[in-house]
Amino acid sequence: MQIDKLRGKELDQLFLSILSLKDLEECYRFFDDLCTVNEIQSLAQRLEVARMLREGYTYHKIETETGASTATISRVKRCLNYGNDAYELALDRVYEKHPKES
Repeated sequence: MQIDKLRGKELDQLFLSILSLKDLEECYRFFDDLCTVNEIQSLAQRLEVARMLREGYTYHKIETETGASTATISRVKRCLNYGNDAYELALDRVYEKHPKES
């Protein structure tokens, strides 16, 4: 697990802060203060790439719809195939709670 190298008090504080947020509005406010617009968009783009890869979209279609580079798509695919299953976990939970958005 690559994140193990980063573990520590500051990262715990970040993750506990995120877990403390109560709703979508609080998330928007927190991430607006914490990140640049480009950083937020990059994170959202990776998650969308993961969703599209799971659903069998081609690299070309993903690149066209999301604007993600093939390097980003490949990295996300590698995480889906050999990572910690966190994309799967998060996407499954989001679409369990909000099925009409899938």
